[in-house]
Amino acid sequence: MLEELKTGPSLVGLKQLRKALRDGGVRKVFLARDAEARLTIPIETQCREAGIACVWVETMAELGEACGIDVGAAAAALRR
Repeated sequence: MLEELKTGPSLVGLKQLRKALRDGGVRKVFLARDAEARLTIPIETQCREAGIACVWVETMAELGEACGIDVGAAAAALRR
């Protein structure tokens, strides 16, 4: 499932994700389970309200690697 982030149009980071969610530019969201809940839970709620699929990934490191970056990521998304 994380292969989608490597091949599709994606974005990484909470700020970019929140903005894209507001603008309707997201089709699927990935959140890291080991990220702080105060950061990820509001995004999950926003996704649920917007009807956007939200997938939980085990670690920030795993999510960052799937996005092609050398650091962990709390959140990432596939753009529309």
